[in-house]
Amino acid sequence: MKNTELDHDLENLSRDELLAEAKKLRAGIRQHRDSTGHELCWYHPDLWNLLPDKTAATLQVPSWPEFMNGCVHYRHSLDEQLPEATRTSAAFQADVKPVDLYNT
Repeated sequence: MKNTELDHDLENLSRDELLAEAKKLRAGIRQHRDSTGHELCWYHPDLWNLLPDKTAATLQVPSWPEFMNGCVHYRHSLDEQLPEATRTSAAFQADVKPVDLYNT
């Protein structure tokens, strides 16, 4: 299905409803944009749930070595795309138990 077919519901919205939808979407995009540090690595279903078309969670999750390789490539891309960004050595803090990357 084409994306334009998914957005047909917008044609029936009033001006005020369209403005409310635009503001809701902008708030979601800003929240994602303003992610920083370790927040950049998270799964973001709240952002995707701003869309009216819901889909079942059919994500494919890479195994740990492939996932970590992707993280390294992502971080390298930040060096290339945002060379002037402030760097931090802040450790990741979470309420979850760390996993053994090589034995899961």
